Amino acid sequence: MMAALAALTGAMAFAGGAMAQIAPRSNAPIDIAADQSDAFTKECRVVWSGDVEALQARTRLRAQKLSVYSARKGDDCGETERMEAEGQVYYVEADRTVRADSAVYSASSETITLSGGVVVVQGRSVARADRVIIDLKSGQSQMFSATKGRGSAQRVRGIFYPSGQPN
Repeated sequence: MMAALAALTGAMAFAGGAMAQIAPRSNAPIDIAADQSDAFTKECRVVWSGDVEALQARTRLRAQKLSVYSARKGDDCGETERMEAEGQVYYVEADRTVRADSAVYSASSETITLSGGVVVVQGRSVARADRVIIDLKSGQSQMFSATKGRGSAQRVRGIFYPSGQPN
């Protein structure tokens, strides 16, 4: 019982380091829910698994697994350095939805890199790529494909609707 209490206390203290920013320009707390959470205190890592959902303000991150890595601060764990999401990743902002196989959030650069079959939907417009980098500070996105050349079906591709145009 004491070991379980010590583990829970350590996990709660370590979970405080999960206060990263996935919502642009928000100081709202992050609410993470999952089927399971495992804290690896010596590694400054918490792994959430099973239909994970992280919410901050109006931004949502869904995945099958979310690993949160914090910086070592002496004998303790400090601020979040990065988060890695795997398996059916969805990143949803107010006006944009992104789907990918995996995603990495970097606190130092305030970017999210999504990889593997990336589909971005904004309004009626849709774009596809192998990899997308979203800069949370500026809102700028970059899309990349491993395939080059006019005949390749896997290049970066988009269908965009001008505003005010009928269907």
